[in-house]
Amino acid sequence: MSSKLAEFIRARREALTPAMAGLPGGGRRRTPGLRREELAQLCDVSPTWLTWLEQGRPVSASAKMLARLAQVLQLSPAERAYLFEVADKHDPSHGTGEGGGPAAAELAAIVAAIDAPAYILDRAWNAVAWNDAAAALFAGWLHAEAAAPNQLRFMFLEPGARELVVGWPERAQRLVAEFRADIGRHADQMPLAGLIAELAGASAPFRLCWDAQQVQGRDGGLRRFQHPQQGLLAFNQVTLHLARQHDLKLVMLLPV
Repeated sequence: MSSKLAEFIRARREALTPAMAGLPGGGRRRTPGLRREELAQLCDVSPTWLTWLEQGRPVSASAKMLARLAQVLQLSPAERAYLFEVADKHDPSHGTGEGGGPAAAELAAIVAAIDAPAYILDRAWNAVAWNDAAAALFAGWLHAEAAAPNQLRFMFLEPGARELVVGWPERAQRLVAEFRADIGRHADQMPLAGLIAELAGASAPFRLCWDAQQVQGRDGGLRRFQHPQQGLLAFNQVTLHLARQHDLKLVMLLPV
């Protein structure tokens, strides 16, 4: 069983209080979260099995068992998808697209047809297509000379990002949580592993966010920017997955 699954289950257990799980407080505790014995009881498994699972030992965890864990740990849809992803198990509630992926010209045509800022990200969050409105908004990230510019490198390594993105600390933390949910068990595979190592070595904020083991879906919502020429801008972010290549994401920033 992977260390990522072990770390995630342990972190979610420690984040769930007895009261949230419908249990009495149980007196003085070293940490506020559930004890392993309590989680094991709620999941109807042995404490030893759960201990081994959290230690990353090679124990078997069925899809049914993972579903029970997700229910007891009160995981969000994004967290549940991540749980199944790092466990390398199929969750019937999560579908993927089929068929060949679109060509670069088709991706460029998609974003060019959108009036609002729009760009397409691949699995590593490299921008593979963007329109002029997006380039004008993200001048330090999306420009003609850039070859597949990476959104996380921009957010954490480009000084101008902190001035452009309103509420940068909160947005940066959420971005990493969304990235973790998006890549799942592929985090150990290149080039994702190299990107994560690069960012963790170059940016203390990224390293802290990554180590926090937070997982969130790309739910969209209000995004605000303090643009050097255009002033304060506000958008509603909408993210869609492409049906014929599910790991490509179309991101649109619709003016408020």
